[in-house]
Amino acid sequence: MVKPDPPTAEQLAAWDRELVWHAFTQMAEHEPLLIERAEGCTLYDVDGRALLDGVSSLWCNVHGHRHPHIDAAIRAQLDKVAHVTLLGMAHPTTVQLARKLVDIAPAGLQHVFFSDSGASAVEVALKMAFQYWQQCADSNLTGPQPKKTKYLAFDNAYHGDTLGSVSVGGVARFHEMFRPLLFEVLRIPTPRLFRLAAGVTRETAARYFLECVELLLQERHEEIAAIVIEPLMQCAAGMILHPPGFLRGVRELATKYNVLLIADEVAVGMGRTGKMFACENEGVEPDLLCLAKGLTGGYLPLAATLATDRIWQAFLGSYESSRTFFHGHTYGGNPLGAAAAVATLEVFENEQTLANLQPKIARLTEHLQRIAQLPHVGDIRQLGFIAGIELVRSRTTNEAFPWSERRGQQVCNHALTRGVWLRPLGNVVVILPPLSVTLAELDQICLAVEEGIRQIN
Repeated sequence: MVKPDPPTAEQLAAWDRELVWHAFTQMAEHEPLLIERAEGCTLYDVDGRALLDGVSSLWCNVHGHRHPHIDAAIRAQLDKVAHVTLLGMAHPTTVQLARKLVDIAPAGLQHVFFSDSGASAVEVALKMAFQYWQQCADSNLTGPQPKKTKYLAFDNAYHGDTLGSVSVGGVARFHEMFRPLLFEVLRIPTPRLFRLAAGVTRETAARYFLECVELLLQERHEEIAAIVIEPLMQCAAGMILHPPGFLRGVRELATKYNVLLIADEVAVGMGRTGKMFACENEGVEPDLLCLAKGLTGGYLPLAATLATDRIWQAFLGSYESSRTFFHGHTYGGNPLGAAAAVATLEVFENEQTLANLQPKIARLTEHLQRIAQLPHVGDIRQLGFIAGIELVRSRTTNEAFPWSERRGQQVCNHALTRGVWLRPLGNVVVILPPLSVTLAELDQICLAVEEGIRQIN
């Protein structure tokens, strides 16, 4: 049998335009960018062009592409078994991953439920919180609290694209179309820091937004199951940075009014803020913690929802009691994904990733301070190794560019000519490289962005 010739780059591009339906992409305008291989922080397209991965392959790559330790772990697992269900079975690699996660997570998070995406991890947390109140036997309560069925979430939040996670999300451009399908959510204004007025301190801003939270909790806490928050920064909303102390205050209010706290660390977890978990920056211990993206180093789909023992206990009972958590994913806790995740955590320890990240955060800050002076930069928001540069028509008036002008994309298109791949959020240019990026590579990314912004008319 004659082996057919492999498709040409032109054929692949044509098939990509005609057959593959890309996420968040207007396919009528789609221009294929076919990545054939990668090494470290560099992607190589089918024509051999090298592109620095400036946004970690959508915020998930941690230690670079083709890291030898992670590669070896996946190959070793593949030689044993590729997949074993967690419905009635278990396997050593996934059990070891659960042990490692509990050991490093914020105190109190002692149980791990595996799924396969960030949206799924949030969906799991929402359902756990709901079911908890329906059947809890908390010593501080008289019994189940069936009225607690609502969630308190933030404007411009993003928690994924399943219907439950979209319900607690709040980015109108993504979510408005699906409003008739969603459940009701109580909303809080986005707690943001953006060009504070004269005399307004960060502490004042935090207090103002916390007062908004408390007013709602005072009135509705008996029907609120949980507060859902992206700790410290709402990433998909345009890298909106919360005032310092706000997260800590929300934790205290949740405790005061007997409401669960769900921390969605899908984007901000796994070292992105300079600490392993964003909650650590303010000493916060959530009731439920959602992880995905960087959990496997950006290799394979795997997500985890960590829960406290208080929540776990509410689901225990006899088979006949039907207190089981009736939720599951076929590939949840998949051995290959678990192997990648265990290896990812080992690399954090072996290579002292977080300690070595600090000089890179400082270098990123230096670049951003210079970029902040450009005439079309309205605001820069940085949290550890996450940065968003908001473009405006005028710094003086802070007039925004119409989103339809795609100014952020124009900057990213220019960066591509300088060997850097980026993906914006509207008029916000995102810089979020792998934690393993070198200082020289970071310089190249930031200089490409700066040059692109300077070309805006």
